[in-house]
Parts: sequence; structure tokens; C-alpha cells
Amino acid sequence: MANEDKIRGRGQELKGDVKQTAGDALGNDDLRREGTTDKAKGKVNQVKGDVKDAIDDLKR
Repeated sequence: MANEDKIRGRGQELKGDVKQTAGDALGNDDLRREGTTDKAKGKVNQVKGDVKDAIDDLKR
């Protein structure tokens, strides 16, 4: 079951992908770095969601 952290994380990753692609296309290193940061934050949120799901499973 997807939780809010996983959904938010995937959204951040997608935003990061868009920024990275735009940065590549425009030759904008700052935008490319922002995209990398957003993707990393998204992955952290997804892991956080996975941990919450695992804890919920253990409680059952």
C-alpha cells in the first residue's frame, strides 16, 4: 500500500528528472544540480515510506 511519503518521494524524483533534463538541454549546471538534489530527497522519502510500511506489517 502506497503511503504519503512514497507518493511525495516519487513526485520529488519526477520533478528532479525534469530539472535535470532542462538543465542538460539549457546547459544550466545549477538547474541540473537542483534536479539531482530533488531526486535524492525523493528517494529518501520513498525509503521512509518503505520503513513505515515494514513497521506497520510487523504490528499486524
